[in-house]
Amino acid sequence: MILTLDIGNIILYAGVFQEDELILQFRKTSQVSGSSDEIGLFLTNVLRENRIKHDDIEQIAFCSVVPGADHSLRNSCIKYFNISPFELRAGVKTGLKIKYRNPLDVGSDRIANAIAATHLFPGKNLIIVDFGTATTFCVISKEREYLGGVIFPGMQISMEVLENKTAKLPSVEIIARKKVVGRSTITSIQSGLYFGQIGVVKELKERITQESFGGDKPFTIGTGGFSNLFRDTDLFDIVIPDLVLRGLKFALDLNTKHFTGT
Repeated sequence: MILTLDIGNIILYAGVFQEDELILQFRKTSQVSGSSDEIGLFLTNVLRENRIKHDDIEQIAFCSVVPGADHSLRNSCIKYFNISPFELRAGVKTGLKIKYRNPLDVGSDRIANAIAATHLFPGKNLIIVDFGTATTFCVISKEREYLGGVIFPGMQISMEVLENKTAKLPSVEIIARKKVVGRSTITSIQSGLYFGQIGVVKELKERITQESFGGDKPFTIGTGGFSNLFRDTDLFDIVIPDLVLRGLKFALDLNTKHFTGT
């Protein structure tokens, strides 16, 4: 079995693959940084509760946008699983041609998404929209060129800013709204969060299609923690919430001869 870990700014998102099947997904919603023992105990406890022994884990792959958590995570993998984990970072094989001015600027979670998308949908121009802490776009050509992207505040951040920077606006549950016009403060905020994202995504998709693909319609993928909210809209050709975990699995496969565990 393979344990995959996506360390984000707010959430640690993890999954277990048995061969090519993703058999378990779980999240840690509290602050992801901590000691190696805290992380190791969390991982082994979740696996045990799902009837997976830590000895069943043969390889571990992770990506991270929180450098302060990497050392503890790496040590926890070694201590609790006796495995030196594979990290998706600069210098490993990705199968992509990164066109960023500085390729090191691209978040490893976005690279994982791009790896998965190009493996699952080869030969297509691609737009990937990831609804996480930030909402991010990845733009990839049919030649597997990572052309660049767009980043703007995600739904959770937007809600927290409204709550923290205003005197009377409350925190609300983030949901998919059916009607735009809210009839209370809560429904008005929910509508703004939901339809605001839809409006921005539609505009950016149109501009990217013209700018990067000469008007040829790309294949568009929705992913990330909030992506299921948009499954019934016309934004995407497909919604794959676990795309980042699949990308980590593909990346590990590409580099597996160098990272077989200890």
